[in-house]
Amino acid sequence: MCGIIGYTGQMDALKVLLNGLEQLEYRGYDSAGVALLSSGHDRLLIKKAGPVATLKESCAELKVESHCGIGHTRWATHGGVNDINAHPHIAGRVTLIHNGIIENYHNLIERFGFQDSLVSETDTEVAARLFDYYYEGNPREAIKKTIRELTGAYAFCIMFEDIPDEIFCIRNVSPMVAAHIEGSSFVASDVTALIPYTNRYFVIPEYELVILKKDDIILEDLDGNRKEPEFLEVSWNLEAAKKNGFPHYMLKEIHEQPEALRNTILPRLENGLPDFTEDRIPDSLFSGCDKIAIVACGTAMYAGMVGKALMEPLLKIPVSVNIASEYRYESPLVDERTLVIVISQSGETIDTLAALRLSKELGAKVLSIVNVKGSTIARESDHVFYTHAGPEIAVASTKAYMVQLASLYLIACRMAMARGVYQETDAAAFVSRLLEAVPAVEKILAKKDRIKTAASILAKAQDAFFVGRGLDYAFSLEGSLKLKEISYIHAEAYAAGELKHGTIALIEKQTPVIAVATQDHIYGKTLSNVREVRARGAFVILITKKDAEVPEDICDIHFAIPASSDQFTVFPVAVILQLLAYYTSDMKGLNVDKPRNLAKSVTVE
Repeated sequence: MCGIIGYTGQMDALKVLLNGLEQLEYRGYDSAGVALLSSGHDRLLIKKAGPVATLKESCAELKVESHCGIGHTRWATHGGVNDINAHPHIAGRVTLIHNGIIENYHNLIERFGFQDSLVSETDTEVAARLFDYYYEGNPREAIKKTIRELTGAYAFCIMFEDIPDEIFCIRNVSPMVAAHIEGSSFVASDVTALIPYTNRYFVIPEYELVILKKDDIILEDLDGNRKEPEFLEVSWNLEAAKKNGFPHYMLKEIHEQPEALRNTILPRLENGLPDFTEDRIPDSLFSGCDKIAIVACGTAMYAGMVGKALMEPLLKIPVSVNIASEYRYESPLVDERTLVIVISQSGETIDTLAALRLSKELGAKVLSIVNVKGSTIARESDHVFYTHAGPEIAVASTKAYMVQLASLYLIACRMAMARGVYQETDAAAFVSRLLEAVPAVEKILAKKDRIKTAASILAKAQDAFFVGRGLDYAFSLEGSLKLKEISYIHAEAYAAGELKHGTIALIEKQTPVIAVATQDHIYGKTLSNVREVRARGAFVILITKKDAEVPEDICDIHFAIPASSDQFTVFPVAVILQLLAYYTSDMKGLNVDKPRNLAKSVTVE
């Protein structure tokens, strides 16, 4: 997730770009930069690590007349956070900004011999070099040839040195919109940056070329055939525009999960296998331990619970999940043969940081899973596995949880390879099933309106219970947390087999019970537990796989996720549970994004 803005026209380009970057900064705030064509058609490049405010300070005294330029605010994926890795990138005659990930950039470096010419650590510069390599005066041909070489997701804005006042744009997966008013043309990663100028825009179709001119905006296919853009109009204010038209950040961030999953998984794949070379995480970290201790708080801890349920039977070593706030007061059984995995969205969670420091004192190696580069936890860990969720604004974590899960799955797979549990064929099959989780999430999002029906029942309840067995129980823990923290409904998750040991006494007529039953080997057992609460009058919301046999009388509402292996059902199930919580809170008229008494990052003990 990064912010893209491009402008050509009669206005002051620098002002337009800086204003646009401020509106887009929620998409990334590691670094920012602009590239301008001056009135003499000279290129001016300014880019700085840090927030957009730092870039603005650098531009404050700048005396330049420019009416064409591109700007970018970055959420780092490839390469550290510094001035050099910031966008835009210049390669010969090409100036480029990019949102997305080029998966095969390593291969491109070797094939085209770019090793000695690269100055940054980014996949984006490799793309810029490739555009320049193919550029022989015809931008359309250069773009056409370049994108044939690329594997991955991208939204590109390109300026060619010898074509003044024009910007060329093309995308695949990564979003980009464009707009035109008299004397000005704009492109951006979303409408946030366009709202101050116009409410009329169009979404750039995938694999189609947009050319921004000051007096026109051209859409054509890759064969040069001109097409008519399908313009849309928005009536949102600027605050709503930041949410891409969604009523709340939480709903927007739920919808961003497929992109976040791709951004986290794809850079770590080489020939279909997990590869942590870029993360500088050696296999010896995984082969040299006797046990794993996962340490986290809240949602991150529940991601750890899923990780434990996945890792322990796969790796055949003990895996513990520890509440960070309790960890250092419990004399943890950690030593130099322990791999400690700490999980924190912000990288600043105070309890998790304290647990990290204690683990290192006890001799353990620490691998952190965090979303913020340069955060304290990232700096103090032995190794860091960065998630690439982009900024998460809503207090209730959704996409951060999703990419924490994906990170744990990738780590489990690589660890299985390092320890000889998996051969390459096993790991490739695992990765293939992990990638299938992305379209599974998209399918649930496409049917989100059905979930509102169940939410209307939950909104009237005082209590709700989540039940499941095995991995399903681990999923349920996070589902109950989501519901309680934004709807203020008392919600608990129980291992379904424990119901008869006391907790079934809490079931009254019409008490909502959300039953997760996606594990084939214990499916029948879970259904038996569902019948127990059903017999006592519970209102049952049942989640199963699409191909599961579901008795007609066993539930009131049934949600089916795409059929998949048991290990990978967490991803679509998580979306259902997130949407249930979201719609319940919204129906109650509560502040979904900022629930009472809660903060996004807990930085005090």
